[in-house]
Amino acid sequence: MKRLILYLSFFIFSITAVRAQIILGALSAGINLTQVDGDEVYGFHKVGFNGGPSAIIPFAKRWSVSIETLFSQKGSYQKPQYDDSLSYEYKLNLNYVEVPLLVHFEDKRIVCVGAGVSWSRLVGVKEWEHGRRVETTTLDGPYNRNDFSVVADVRIPIYHRLKIQARYSYTFATIRKRSFTDGSGNTWTRKQYNNVITFRLVYIFNEKILKKKEKTDNKPVNSVD
Repeated sequence: MKRLILYLSFFIFSITAVRAQIILGALSAGINLTQVDGDEVYGFHKVGFNGGPSAIIPFAKRWSVSIETLFSQKGSYQKPQYDDSLSYEYKLNLNYVEVPLLVHFEDKRIVCVGAGVSWSRLVGVKEWEHGRRVETTTLDGPYNRNDFSVVADVRIPIYHRLKIQARYSYTFATIRKRSFTDGSGNTWTRKQYNNVITFRLVYIFNEKILKKKEKTDNKPVNSVD
């Protein structure tokens, strides 16, 4: 899947680069609100950073494709439930380098919606249970180094080149399989997935150049007698 995303990125950029009149550069920064489905902890209580550079290539009047390189912090968090050694406090930090590939549709330069896929590589992980560090949780396991997600977002301009963006992504490949045991000795196994809501500010550097270019292209040509 990782190779498929990379090959697809190269193919799309090769095709659109021929037709595109300009490549837009962008920089984004914001927060992730995350949870890990399947870890018996519920709620988007883990807050992390999300941001990085991206390139946007228009390939039709209202259509464009983008590829990003992000640092994205995901995971899970639950505050202590009891004041004893089994406090059920839980914290998981998952740090990824993420490469989303999206296709966007822009409606009259007011609302831009996008959808696509993303490949992430785990570059850092720490886990705590009952307030104590889990020393066996490292980059060697038990979490998968690769994370594959579906992505959808909406972007709205707020001032000139500055946009506000809301994004949702969900892992479609298991990041971990874990067994749990309750106080009665019952055991069950669950697959785990990253579930992420992102809010970011996006600044598109040379969008003004594109607008001028479009106005020039759409300007009527005077006829010659």
